[in-house]
Amino acid sequence: QVQLVESGGGSAQAGGSLRLSCEASGYAIRTNYMAWFRQAPGKEREGVAAISPAGGYTYHADSVKGRFTISKDNARNTVYLQMDSLKPEDTAMYYCAVRSGSPFSLSTRFSPEYYAYWGQGTQVTVSS
Repeated sequence: QVQLVESGGGSAQAGGSLRLSCEASGYAIRTNYMAWFRQAPGKEREGVAAISPAGGYTYHADSVKGRFTISKDNARNTVYLQMDSLKPEDTAMYYCAVRSGSPFSLSTRFSPEYYAYWGQGTQVTVSS
């Protein structure tokens, strides 16, 4: 049984930082691509960042490039999202996800339908 548990969310002021963690159980994160998504009220779920199985390749959405950094610790079976220079528009529920066995491609790196397992999410609220 694959389980993903996110933590680290909370409230922050604009310009501040938060670090999200996603600990996996029942699954070795070194096996597949993983990603962080977010969903704000009334909006579609959007991909934020993705990372390759060994951690050598990372991808960040344009909206967070230069501010957010995805990383992983395969020994701890945990994926992280370091969020700096937070903006009010970063307010959302953040989810981590494990990609299914389908081949990875740049065009689908942030397509939710290609991710098989999801955590319950952690709320991030940024005030101005």
